[in-house]
Amino acid sequence: MATPPHRPAVHPVDEVLPAVQLGAFGLQHVLAMYAGAVAVPLIVGGALKLPPADLAYLITADLLVCGIATLLQCVGWWRFGVRLPIMQGCTFAAVAPMVLIGQDGGLPAIYGAVIASGVAMVLLAPVFGRLLRFFPALVTGTVILVIGLSLLPVAGNWAAGGVGSADFGAPRNIGLAAAVLVAVLLVQRFAPPAVARIAVLAGIVLGTLAAVPLGFTDFGAVGDADWVGISTPFHFGTPDFQGAAIASMLVVALVTMTETTGDIIAVGELTGRHVEPRRLADGLRADGVSTVLGGVFNTFPYTAYAQNVGLVGMTRVRSRWVVATAGGILVLLGLLPKLGAVVAAIPAPVLGGAGLVMFGTVAASGVRTLSTVDFHGNGNLTVVAVSVAVGLLPVGVPDVYDAFPDWFQTVMDSGISAGCITAIALNLLFNHLPGGPGSGADEAADPAEPPVLPVGGGGEDAVHEPGEERL
Repeated sequence: MATPPHRPAVHPVDEVLPAVQLGAFGLQHVLAMYAGAVAVPLIVGGALKLPPADLAYLITADLLVCGIATLLQCVGWWRFGVRLPIMQGCTFAAVAPMVLIGQDGGLPAIYGAVIASGVAMVLLAPVFGRLLRFFPALVTGTVILVIGLSLLPVAGNWAAGGVGSADFGAPRNIGLAAAVLVAVLLVQRFAPPAVARIAVLAGIVLGTLAAVPLGFTDFGAVGDADWVGISTPFHFGTPDFQGAAIASMLVVALVTMTETTGDIIAVGELTGRHVEPRRLADGLRADGVSTVLGGVFNTFPYTAYAQNVGLVGMTRVRSRWVVATAGGILVLLGLLPKLGAVVAAIPAPVLGGAGLVMFGTVAASGVRTLSTVDFHGNGNLTVVAVSVAVGLLPVGVPDVYDAFPDWFQTVMDSGISAGCITAIALNLLFNHLPGGPGSGADEAADPAEPPVLPVGGGGEDAVHEPGEERL
């Protein structure tokens, strides 16, 4: 009998799953990031007192570009795109500067600054790529831990009903979130493996179905929404390039690139695919192009979404084509407002229950990475302790930096960027400067081969044959 031809091994990141799984897993990623994606246009548009029609336009434009940006990041084209399972969405770091710019110069001034910052990100991407050696396991583990911990208040606010809701903190809201959390855990524990990997989606669907008869939400807005909505370039006028506005958005660009670097490294750890400087630069370059597209198509700067990093770790589904499918779904939501209205009807407590699992998974992944670090006879414990403290300070005390200059607030109000910058600086202080307790002995001073951490069960190979079941 003839020997069957040898099939080349396919990395889990590059595996193309069956269409049904792509759709289910992709929808799960969309639901995990949808609330955060539409929050930025809602906040900025509300602060600028835009009419409801313009707010709706901002949201559909945002979803469209979210999808395009995600496709570029996952699928890649030439030197654009990290080709990892990373969802893209509007960055919250830009909200305060954009509101200030918009109050002075309107939306055209915002979009001029956004386009300029996107071009700067493309140009700076190779520089950030060369900084990868300053992200050993000590720094990456700390950053991943801070990402997860800083996201938990977001899930808490959702569970309580959403910030600004009339019944914020009502026991019924917390009860619904807890029920969704329990549902996610039960599905993950007792369902067959194929279903367990969509535990978050199952929990959200079950929670939403339970929420309708209980009066948490209704789908009446779906009937009022348009079937088709097309975003056109420069809908709000020709961009206005103002020097001061551009300068403030350049600070945001640096913060965004720092956060994206942490997210890309985190996904690289979770998927077992080494992120080298060139790959990181390609991912940051895609961020810049997406931000330029945001300015052209009436939306805002884009970055990797950390909440979806947690979903990758929790489900152990590492295919970038799953997230590319999610990008395609976002494009449809941006072109078909009626579909967007269906997703928008999901109550905040339902998202909160699912978010607690996902964001906690990110934090746990950071702890797992830190378990490879030597904490004996050096300053590594201090590096982690101080970096986590600095990163969580603006999360626990949101107005702690209100008396500081705007540029300082832009950098430090983001717990992720604050923790990341602190971890890099302290690692240099303790492990690289001459005379430091860990100088010459930093286990991750050579980042050429960072530890590959399997997610889920131990001993899982990073490469497997197509169709092989991964538990």
